[in-house]
Amino acid sequence: MEDKSEGRLKIRNIKNGISIDHITAGKAPEVLRILGIDMGFTDSVTIAMNVKSSKMRKKDILKVENRDLDVNEINKISVIAPQATINWIQDYHVVRKEKVKLPKELKDIVECPNPSCITNKEREPVKSIFIVKNTNPVELVCRYCERETSIESLY
Repeated sequence: MEDKSEGRLKIRNIKNGISIDHITAGKAPEVLRILGIDMGFTDSVTIAMNVKSSKMRKKDILKVENRDLDVNEINKISVIAPQATINWIQDYHVVRKEKVKLPKELKDIVECPNPSCITNKEREPVKSIFIVKNTNPVELVCRYCERETSIESLY
């Protein structure tokens, strides 16, 4: 998997699927979790963690065969890895490339850490909504209880 002759990491190409590059170092397992990829997933998954990067010093990379992403999943990735780039691959070629962008509001993506928040009451069918207060570092405010929180405290 590693090409030592050039001192570069070489990860096998995938025929169809997604490649997520520039994931915050150490966050690849969290990205897998939010995508629902676990031991029961039967297609190929390649994980490279703490890879040297000229942009980020260190980064993680994921390649997942025969998988696509919806808008909600992309938004979830943007919360965990705000510098990530997603490549959609078909027949070994990148057919689309997109840098994730943190939306202004996160709807039903993260749970409010305030146990008294209306979004945490079983009787109330209210989904969480967070307003993005700051993008670097990511800071959020619950629309309902106004609790401020950082991404690090949620994941």
